[in-house]
Amino acid sequence: MTAISFGLVSAALAASFAFGMMVQAKRNSKADAKKDVRVTGIGGVFFKAHDAMKLAAWYREHLGITSEGAESGAYHEFEWLEKDDPSKTGGTVWAVFPENAQNFVGSKSPLMIDYRVANLERLLAQLKSEGVPVEDKIEDAPYGRFGHATDPEGNRIEFWEPK
Repeated sequence: MTAISFGLVSAALAASFAFGMMVQAKRNSKADAKKDVRVTGIGGVFFKAHDAMKLAAWYREHLGITSEGAESGAYHEFEWLEKDDPSKTGGTVWAVFPENAQNFVGSKSPLMIDYRVANLERLLAQLKSEGVPVEDKIEDAPYGRFGHATDPEGNRIEFWEPK
């Protein structure tokens, strides 16, 4: 092998390696960006019932899930410790709503999952850019912010960014 051909092969290998590193860095940055705006946990499980209070009583009697509420529905919060900071508590809400509950409007399902997210606005923007039907309204509450989207089967999804 001559010095010129050795130099060309070396340059080609170096260029190939550099190009491969750039492609991999681009892939990793896209994956990391997506990971930052995705779901971090389950915030709640909500479902409708013909008789919400009667069903809540059934869950209390047979499964030991105590709940608070009135005719507008019943709920229970399961508390747990944050994985990254065990001095902080988190919660997952379980709730039974009456059949006419407004927070299910537009959904084909009597069940709705509430997903915890770290950055609600970024997640909704990401989903919208991916063609997912996203509701424009963001609701502010004392315990966090809420947004909604619809999955391909017509199920309403709730997202919660805790305060």
